[in-house]
Amino acid sequence: MKKILITGGCGFLGSNLACRILKNSNDELFIFDNLSRYGSEQNLQWLRNMGDFKYYKNDIRNQEDISKIIKDIQPDVIFHLAGQVAMTTSIENPKLDFEINVLGTLNVLESIRKYSPHTFVIYSSSNKVYGDLEWINYKESQTRYLAEGYLKGFDENIPLSFQSPYGCSKGSADQYLLDYYRIFGIKTAVFRHSSMYGPRQFSTYDQGWIGWFCQKALEIKNNTLKDPLTISGNGKQVRDVLFADDMVDLYLNATIHSKEIEGQAFNIGGGVENSLSLIELFKILESELDINMIYTNLPFRISDQKVFIADIEKAKRMIKWEPKLDSLTGIKKMIDWKKELNLK
Repeated sequence: MKKILITGGCGFLGSNLACRILKNSNDELFIFDNLSRYGSEQNLQWLRNMGDFKYYKNDIRNQEDISKIIKDIQPDVIFHLAGQVAMTTSIENPKLDFEINVLGTLNVLESIRKYSPHTFVIYSSSNKVYGDLEWINYKESQTRYLAEGYLKGFDENIPLSFQSPYGCSKGSADQYLLDYYRIFGIKTAVFRHSSMYGPRQFSTYDQGWIGWFCQKALEIKNNTLKDPLTISGNGKQVRDVLFADDMVDLYLNATIHSKEIEGQAFNIGGGVENSLSLIELFKILESELDINMIYTNLPFRISDQKVFIADIEKAKRMIKWEPKLDSLTGIKKMIDWKKELNLK
């Protein structure tokens, strides 16, 4: 039996992880979340129906709060998921973005170093640590961009490039995790995520694009869409998408292989087989719901990547993990969850 602490445990990834732990293990679970994220209070109430856990309503920016909790719990594993996750918010308020993502992460690492050095911590990082990837040559097809020379996706050897406030904050935290392993011997691992989606993701216009457009598609279907549908760019931007159940498998598998992956970073996503452009997602939604996704194009977002597909060979090899659910089935599941949510 392990003691597991999840920071940001009422968010999308955190709540899905917590649910699996409560259902399938005897591990002692601790959840840390200040409930600032839209949907986090609903996720907390949902988790309370799943089993027993200790909940802390604290802020990751407060060193005393996180230090006391880690000192008291002495967790075997920390899934460090607390973070500011929207590019737009980082541009509107870069100081807040820094305080949550960088200072908050440093607070966690210092608490482990001082009070619980045996703890293994996994950090949820981002593909934005690689910048806008504009140095790559792209081809343009009818529905998507193609990155020449990277048809199997991007591995961990492509250069880091922090080109936005969000990229700077996630990238700084990412590098602190790896350096605390190198300098202090703290057991860390970093997952640089592409797009994630699934139940318990309360998407907004600037974060969680699969869920957001599934919701907009249902509003079109039900004639309840209030504002015209817009997309940033031409819709040919590509991401590889990873469903919630596969994400949970990854994190739990990582705890089994912690010795092998200490001090390592991994690019994480659904892989080439589960890559989608906005246009391709819209075609799926139109087919599934018998609708027309009529939209207006806005300018490209600052530092948006034309393509990010994770080469997941390293994760397959070292964590003994790979995605199981295909994107079409996952999108159908997402639509079903949105329908259920809309009925409540």
